[in-house]
Amino acid sequence: MQPTTSRTVPVITCDGTGVVSHAGTVLLAELADRVGLTAALSEATDSLRERRAGHDPGRVLVDVAVAIADGAVTISDVQVLADQRGLHGSVGSVASTPTIWRVLDAVATAPGMLAKVRQARAEARDRAWLARGELTGSELPGSRAAGKLIGQVVIDLDATLVTAHSPGFGYHPLGAWLDNTGEALAALLRPGNGSNTAADHLTVVDMALAQLPDRWRSKPILIRADGAGYSHALIAALSKQGLEFSVGYPVTDAVRDAIAQLPEWAWQEACNADGDLREHAAVVEITGMLDLSKWTKTCPDMRVIVRRELPHPGATLDAFEIRDGYRYQAFTTNTRSGQLAFLEARHRAHARVEDRIRTGKDTGLGHLPSRHQNINEVWVELTLIAADLLALSQSMLLTDQPELHRAEPKTLRYRLLHTAARITHGQRKVFLRLAEHWPWALALAKAFTRLRTIPLPA
Repeated sequence: MQPTTSRTVPVITCDGTGVVSHAGTVLLAELADRVGLTAALSEATDSLRERRAGHDPGRVLVDVAVAIADGAVTISDVQVLADQRGLHGSVGSVASTPTIWRVLDAVATAPGMLAKVRQARAEARDRAWLARGELTGSELPGSRAAGKLIGQVVIDLDATLVTAHSPGFGYHPLGAWLDNTGEALAALLRPGNGSNTAADHLTVVDMALAQLPDRWRSKPILIRADGAGYSHALIAALSKQGLEFSVGYPVTDAVRDAIAQLPEWAWQEACNADGDLREHAAVVEITGMLDLSKWTKTCPDMRVIVRRELPHPGATLDAFEIRDGYRYQAFTTNTRSGQLAFLEARHRAHARVEDRIRTGKDTGLGHLPSRHQNINEVWVELTLIAADLLALSQSMLLTDQPELHRAEPKTLRYRLLHTAARITHGQRKVFLRLAEHWPWALALAKAFTRLRTIPLPA
């Protein structure tokens, strides 16, 4: 038998200097500085600063968010930034674990402080979008559906369950994500045993809209939600605000009766995410076959569209679906124009929010650090900042790197954030020398170059 080539057996020493292994986190921290997030948070939390020589609470919040983006799931994990000596400033620049706990508690208990943090995020987002426009030629990329770009702001609402290691039922946060770029706009942390109310959805919609720059709030905005978000109150409120919506609609007996009356020729072929025809799938509008008189005043433009598709093998069908073998789903929208196949594909693109939630749970949302809800609410806000820093990096700095531009956080951590480097000094400068043979070192260096075209706030 041919012997396997043996591994190199290195001599182990502990005398390396200037070596760091999370060099890419500097990109996120510097991005926060250049879009004004660090300064805005510092101003918002200035009243919490115990002494001038102490840690700046705004900087502490940014460091925690950067660490979460880097994979931190506990407060103590933030020390990975401090352990990379010299990478995020001099020794002591990154706050200790007890100091971070005190800052989170202060933000959680100071009246109105969390609202100030959210306002700081909105101010930084305004500057970031302007910078993105300068770098890429477009402040906001289009959302995609049926192989086309949607030239409007698209906000997806959805909820998830988060297990908590404390008495109770865990948590059931409801969030809003910007489908155009993956930015995390807002989240409401709710008890796990609470109900899914229209009031909660409206609160999150308002919080999400408040995150948009003023100049974008007057432009077309589409709100998408699944059937769990459907309610008369939500639809009426969205319509009153002049917002477009695409929301799951319950398949009631009235909907089933309408479907049963449809001739086969009424069904139109559906399309997939690329815009190609989807085999064994079709759509139809049944607005005129339903009694929508209660909507006449609150939402006169309401439409109901049904999709049918042959289910995958082993799927469970209800009694109505068994009769012809199709699975039926419905949604409602107030968009007046557009082919039914496109409107249905646009609504189905809401499923991308499941990926946002999954990656969000992999970026701090899946592990809340405290037994106290108010501190967990601050942590959730920091997970949103972490998601924003990753999304902004991809949509502003990595547009020339297709794989990294679309990569999930776990991939970004391995390829960029956890890049090894050596810190050296010379010519009155600090040099971060990325590992020469790391496959993505050049991509990271290019991202830094693009980032530094954004001037620091005055």
